[in-house]
Amino acid sequence: MHLQPVARRSVPDEVYDQLLGELMAGDMAAGERLPSERRLAEVLGVSRPAVREALQRLSHAGYVEVRQGDTTTVRDFRRHGGLDLLPRLLVVQGRIDLTVARSILEARAYVGPRIAQLAAERGGTKLAKPLQHAVEALESDLDPVARQRAALDYWQVLVDGADSIAFRLMFNSMRAAYLPLIDALASVMSAEVDQIDTYRRLAEAVSSGDGGTARDQATQLLTSATDALTSMIDTLQEDPS
Repeated sequence: MHLQPVARRSVPDEVYDQLLGELMAGDMAAGERLPSERRLAEVLGVSRPAVREALQRLSHAGYVEVRQGDTTTVRDFRRHGGLDLLPRLLVVQGRIDLTVARSILEARAYVGPRIAQLAAERGGTKLAKPLQHAVEALESDLDPVARQRAALDYWQVLVDGADSIAFRLMFNSMRAAYLPLIDALASVMSAEVDQIDTYRRLAEAVSSGDGGTARDQATQLLTSATDALTSMIDTLQEDPS
């Protein structure tokens, strides 16, 4: 059994999530005023202090501006938001935003090879054993979903080796957006996660400190799934039905 501790969420957390969801869905434009604390409390069936706490969190995150006189104005999250928004933007009201999905693929295709190069240059031989174990896990597990998870573990090693907090946070956000869709993407991602030899060659390049080869192998590894997913997105955008 794979049970996880049950988290008890506070009322302000729930209010925060609902309000942020409305902002991400685009139901309220930048510059538009939110309803008053009193009105929000009535609609949500919670106390005004709970609403106030949620609004303060939204304000600190840069998504709204709270002004004197109980006026809260929506800010443009595209200008003020961070990578933590990717999972919320990818799936809005139960539907995948294909434009966001494409942007994640584009970022992944450009960032991945650079992460591999830095891992080789900064990690080198220190990454040999963890990469070997990651490749063995990929090779031994034939389940398509489990193999995707093994591939994520492999990239975890590379990101650690790259020793870049910016790339680490980018990876964390992309992984958080990806994991809820991992079952649905199993068939498409097989084009990537079944390339055991490429994973092995990439691991060898990183372990030997060869940044250029590591970059090239990562590009080869990521291209197949990127092309397949981009093609699927093109088809869906042409015929949403």
